[in-house]
Amino acid sequence: MKRIINSDNFKKIFKFGVVGGLAFIIDYTLLYVLTEFGGLHELLSAFISFTISLIFNYILSVKWVFDVNKKQTHKEVVLFVVLSVIGLLMNEIIIFGGNLINVHYMISKLFATVVVMIFNFITRKKLLEN
Repeated sequence: MKRIINSDNFKKIFKFGVVGGLAFIIDYTLLYVLTEFGGLHELLSAFISFTISLIFNYILSVKWVFDVNKKQTHKEVVLFVVLSVIGLLMNEIIIFGGNLINVHYMISKLFATVVVMIFNFITRKKLLEN
């Protein structure tokens, strides 16, 4: 039986956390700047900031976290895009839901980040390490 917690998985989780932390800073900062200084609606700002941080996160995940040494197939890229769109929708729904109950969008974003981060780790690990 394969151990779930081993040094290889721990390293991946640590690296994923570093990359995710940097992506979070990009996402959270852009969300705030685009909304407060750019005058965009928070859902549009969230869409833009999430997309930019996702691209950053994907590139570093492939290059550093999951040690993908093979060229990604068309199927894998399409699957990644589909899973990313699901993550984006989760992000938007959580922020929208926060708006409905009068939670500030920056607080809702924190919750959305945790939910999407867990979703991303599980799906990327399965996607990138067949």
